[in-house]
Amino acid sequence: MTTTFDEIQASLTAPGAQFAVATEIVDGVETLMYTSRFGDLRSVAELAAMHGDKEFIVYGDRRITFAEFIATTNSISNTLADDAGVGHGDRVAVLSQNSPEWCSTFWATVDIGAVLVGLNGWWTTDEIVYGLEDSGAKVLVVDRKRLERIADEIDRIDTLERVYLVDGTAADVPRADGTPSPKVRPFSELTAAPTDRFPTVELHESDHAVIFYTSGTTGRPKGAISTHRSMIANLQNTVLLVMVNGAVLAAAGAATEPPSQPGAEPPPSNPPASTQPVALFTSPLFHVSGCHSTLVVGFMAGMKLVMIEGRFDPLNALELIEREGVTTWSTVPTMIWRTCEHPRRHDFDTSRVTNVAFGGSPSADELQRRIRETFPGVKATSNAYGLTETSSVATVLTGVDADTRADSVGRPVPTVRLAIAGPDGEHLPTGATGEVLISGPILMAGYWNKPEATAKAIRNGWLHTGDIGHLDPDGYLFITDRAKDMIIRGGENIYCVEIENCLVEHPDVADAAIIGVPHDELGEEVKAIIESVPGAQLDADEVRSWVAGHLAGFKVPTHVEFTTEKLPRNASGKLLKNVLRGEGDVSFQETM
Repeated sequence: MTTTFDEIQASLTAPGAQFAVATEIVDGVETLMYTSRFGDLRSVAELAAMHGDKEFIVYGDRRITFAEFIATTNSISNTLADDAGVGHGDRVAVLSQNSPEWCSTFWATVDIGAVLVGLNGWWTTDEIVYGLEDSGAKVLVVDRKRLERIADEIDRIDTLERVYLVDGTAADVPRADGTPSPKVRPFSELTAAPTDRFPTVELHESDHAVIFYTSGTTGRPKGAISTHRSMIANLQNTVLLVMVNGAVLAAAGAATEPPSQPGAEPPPSNPPASTQPVALFTSPLFHVSGCHSTLVVGFMAGMKLVMIEGRFDPLNALELIEREGVTTWSTVPTMIWRTCEHPRRHDFDTSRVTNVAFGGSPSADELQRRIRETFPGVKATSNAYGLTETSSVATVLTGVDADTRADSVGRPVPTVRLAIAGPDGEHLPTGATGEVLISGPILMAGYWNKPEATAKAIRNGWLHTGDIGHLDPDGYLFITDRAKDMIIRGGENIYCVEIENCLVEHPDVADAAIIGVPHDELGEEVKAIIESVPGAQLDADEVRSWVAGHLAGFKVPTHVEFTTEKLPRNASGKLLKNVLRGEGDVSFQETM
């Protein structure tokens, strides 16, 4: 009987099996593809209709079933097409905090062959205007808080014809002269004719589906284009991995029900255990982790998505985990850390959580310990690595590997290939450090209206990620650093993430960032910016001594700066090194 991860995956992807994989030519490149796959995202939505009266989205006091969600989505599709004149390839932008309206606008847009543009909800006025103008969006769906930032700008954007306000009317957000824009309409106009009939416009897997803007830590953001093909590949990769992990746990005799917390009984108000998976939804929808890997996967899989309104708050998260019987949580490490450190974490029944997944950086052993201490029913943790340009997940670390190889980001998902390249683009041997390359059906079609940037990023079917790393003999990927964040000190390459991971292991360090500072003789020196744990008495000498006890001498920070403020990170959880270097400014929030 097959019991290992590799054996089970091989049996499921073999010729004739449910997830059989074969090589096909896609855009002139040999690509691993599932031989049986959805032809487009609308096919996914049509399959999701079978979940009927199951709850799909919980948002505050609102509870929306799959049937209700689909009927609303089809109304939006029809109104966009028939009334707003949105056709195949037209762009529909969304600028909003996570909400059911964001989700329904996404599905309504891709179901008619239009392109959803997910604008970053934390952007300033200039950045929003740039995104709207760069994408050429014809329609904007927006909430009041963000419309206020651009109320005086929308009439100047010629390509933008209509603006649908999620929470109010045009009179609620007047322009500077006190009058409402004639472009602004209530979102209710889109949802006035619910129907269970899907659109019938012809779709193809190569059609553009989504434009999401890259982090833009330097220069203007670039719009990465996900296709129906790339998003479906990510979906099927995820479903397969869930099945394989489930089979591995079953073969190992894992308990069907997670254990209860010691000395804790579930409150009477808790719903009875259900076979429906329940996900706590905290990742921003304008990023691939939220849209591609939570919304799309959850819709097809029949999951209940429990959405947090507004800013992330660990106490609110714990309350929802208990009340809704959350079974899985995928998010950035920062949110997990905050929840696992909350003083009231043991006041809540978290025993139904069986899987916690995160991405953004290799996981520290301490994080793994905290997760299991806070969520005693966890059977597996997962760490994922991916980019906007890869339509979400490229590698996954899960199962026992999450404990034994915590400094890795795992192995490639089934249809993905990895390589490590040298300075001239040549592929390097196993163990060598260089730029991480990714190939597979998950790759973006390119950057919107930026052919030169596309040609630089994708060469001969390989995405050049800009990340530095190496592959071990078993195929596990280790991310060492971003190329632009590498420090060269006296001819020695210093990879910042290695020092950062070392520092966060110190009990008095809440977060840490490493940057290079100029030095006349050495070229650069190492500077550490430390966010101390409240009340900690930590000084620079202790920081240096800690690093010196774990890493080579040339990696010990020459400069140490302390702060009680949260270090600036983008929505994906990545440190904004340009801000720390003083090269830019940012209004940082941990969630919207």
